[in-house]
Amino acid sequence: MLDLFPLVRPLVHALDPETAHNMTVRFLSRGLSGRFGDTGDDPILATRLFGIDFPNPVGLAAGFDKNADAITGAHSIGFGFAEAGTVTPKPQAGNARPRLFRLKEDRAVINRFGFNNKGLENFAENLAALPRRRGLVGANVGANKDAADRTADYVTGIERLYGLSDYFTVNISSPNTPGLRALQSRAALQDLVDRVLAARQAKMDAGAAYVPILVKIAPDLTSTDIQDIAAVATSSGIDGLIVSNTTITRPASLTSRHKDEMGGLSGAPLMGPSTEVLKAVYRATGGKVPLIGVGGIASGADAFAKIRAGASLVQLYSMLVYEGPGLVTRVKTELAMILKDHGFKSVADAVGTGI
Repeated sequence: MLDLFPLVRPLVHALDPETAHNMTVRFLSRGLSGRFGDTGDDPILATRLFGIDFPNPVGLAAGFDKNADAITGAHSIGFGFAEAGTVTPKPQAGNARPRLFRLKEDRAVINRFGFNNKGLENFAENLAALPRRRGLVGANVGANKDAADRTADYVTGIERLYGLSDYFTVNISSPNTPGLRALQSRAALQDLVDRVLAARQAKMDAGAAYVPILVKIAPDLTSTDIQDIAAVATSSGIDGLIVSNTTITRPASLTSRHKDEMGGLSGAPLMGPSTEVLKAVYRATGGKVPLIGVGGIASGADAFAKIRAGASLVQLYSMLVYEGPGLVTRVKTELAMILKDHGFKSVADAVGTGI
C-alpha cells in the first residue's frame, strides 16, 4: 500500500501536537484496514523471549496509547507487540497544557504529560474487550502523583490487570512525576521488585499463569546507578529491563525553539545516548537479563544497532511523528535484510554482538 504520510504530514504538523496525537489514537482505536504495505513478517524476525513468541521484535513503546484504546490499530500497522500505558490506579489529568512539543529541526519531541490517563478500571475494561485472538500486549503501570506509597500503586496495577496482558512494565523512570526516579536507587528498587514479584506469586499460588514483569529505566544514569540496577535485576528474578525512557538532558546540538522546554526529550537525539546506556546495562548484567531497547529508532539500521548493543526486542514511538505509520514496516524490512547480510539466522543470534 502506498505510504501517504509524507503528503499529509504538513497538515498533521499544522495542528497542536497533543491534538494531533489524540486524533491519531482515535483513528487507530477504530482499527485499520490494510497494513501500510506490510505483507507479513519475515521468518528471520520471529523472536522468543520471556516464554512468549513475538512475530517480530519491533514494538510500540508506552506513552502513545495511555488507556489501551488503540491496541488493535497498533498491530494492524505491523507492530509485533504493543505496550499500553502508563496507567495509574486513579485517573489523573496530568500536567497543564501545553505539554507536548515537536522539535522539528531536531526530529525530536519533548513531553511533560505527567501520567495523564483514565485510570485502572477503564484500562482493564479496554484490555478485556480486545478480541480473543489479539496480538501481544504489554501493560505499563505507574504511580499516582499524590500516592503516599508509590510502590503500593504498582502492586495495585499488577493485581488489577493480571491475566489481561502478556507482560507488565513497571515504569519508574518518567521525569514528569516529581520524585519518581528515586525508585531507581538500589534500596527502593529492591523493595519495589520484591513487592511486585510477591504480587505475581500470590496470583500464581491462586492458579494464575506466569506473567513476565519488566522494569523501565532512565537514560540519565551514572555508572553506579547502572551497577545497582544490574545487581537488583540479576538477583531478584525480574524478567527484564527496558532501556530507556526519555531524557532530561539537552544535547548541545539541539536547535529548535522548544529545546529548553521542561520534560522528557525523545526522538533522534536520544538514539546515541540511549544505546550507550543499553550497552552499559548489558555489560553490567553479563547479558543475563533480557533487554528491550528504546530511543530514537528511525530505521532498520537503528534497530540493528540496539540489538547489537544487547536488546532482544526494540520499541519506537516518537519517530512515528516524523515518519508516519509506514515506519514500522520499513524498520522490519530493513532489519531483516541487515540480519541476512551479516549472516545471522535470527534476531537472537545478533543480540550483544556489538559489545
